[in-house]
Amino acid sequence: MRTTFTRLQNFRNHVDTRVEWAPHMNVIIGPNGAGKTNLIDAIHYLCMTRSFISTSDIYVVNQDATFFMVKGHFEGNIRASFDVGCSYSRGEGKKIFVNESPLDRLSDLIGMVPVVVLAPQDKKLTSEGPAERRSFIDSFISQISPRYLKDLLDFRKARKQRNKLLQEFRGSREVMLAYLEPWNVQLVEYGSRIVAKRTEVLNQFQDYLAEEYELISGMRHKPHLEYQTFCEPSEDIQVVEDRYREELKKALDNELEREITTVGPHRDEIVFYLDDFELRKFGSQGQHRLFALALKLAQLFYFSAELDDLPIFLLDDVFGDLDAQRTEVLLNALIEHAGQTFITSANPIPFEDYVTFDGEKNRKFRVEQGKIERIK
Repeated sequence: MRTTFTRLQNFRNHVDTRVEWAPHMNVIIGPNGAGKTNLIDAIHYLCMTRSFISTSDIYVVNQDATFFMVKGHFEGNIRASFDVGCSYSRGEGKKIFVNESPLDRLSDLIGMVPVVVLAPQDKKLTSEGPAERRSFIDSFISQISPRYLKDLLDFRKARKQRNKLLQEFRGSREVMLAYLEPWNVQLVEYGSRIVAKRTEVLNQFQDYLAEEYELISGMRHKPHLEYQTFCEPSEDIQVVEDRYREELKKALDNELEREITTVGPHRDEIVFYLDDFELRKFGSQGQHRLFALALKLAQLFYFSAELDDLPIFLLDDVFGDLDAQRTEVLLNALIEHAGQTFITSANPIPFEDYVTFDGEKNRKFRVEQGKIERIK
């Protein structure tokens, strides 16, 4: 999959910017705060309906405007050619358009344009709590499995309603159990499929991670993942369902007391290891950076192997933390990857030593104060 152009209106410091992209590698240079990251964040909006930087759309609107609009054209193997637009207006919210037609649900866009993002904030994946890793794996799988995304959304709705019942109902225990049962059925149905799919993908992902960590680190530490959920992880949905029902029964008194759902994939953890030590607890800063980089490269090549369309790869200011050797390894990997890549950089990286910017396959751009120009 590739995008041929992106247009940004009132998108942070881009008042009205249009860029024609190269099909393979696009390098965007400029000082900090110039608007480099905003360009690739706009592409992320057109792939995932949201920013990979901001927690709310309202922070994306230019301070002198009341709305933003992002548009782009995409070409791929499954969908030969289509346009995507994303608009947000204060008071009206966000809308997604495909070929000028509004989508009924924002989630319908997920997976149409697979994307992988490598950014400085990826250090949270290895250093912070389980929610960061659940978010990573949910975003990962949702792009390759519409069924998983639907199960995830349905599970969240069911859990929200179940929690509301636990918090607000004041009748007898017998009546409460009767009211809980329909929500338990939904939790087990959706949650078991989520756990089985996470197990399947993480089992496959292990080999990709090991290969990319050895490539980028140059070391022979063995990285691996441990998926922790309410039962022994299994790809067999029936096995997970049976165990889920048992665990809900065991947790009932605790849940009635705490007034919250305590069992399910919303509490899962993915533990990262290097050899026999847990990365989060014992890894050095360098090991954390390399592990996060390997995770995203593994995701890129997993998508490339599993999907009919190659993913778009967005790299935001990642070369500043890499030495010359690892910069060379990463750039060579990107050159060999046939998909479209976008790189932002504030530091003078010698890209010309590795890439020919001939205008046909690769292009280089400079950004200053929300204005972009192509460097020829």
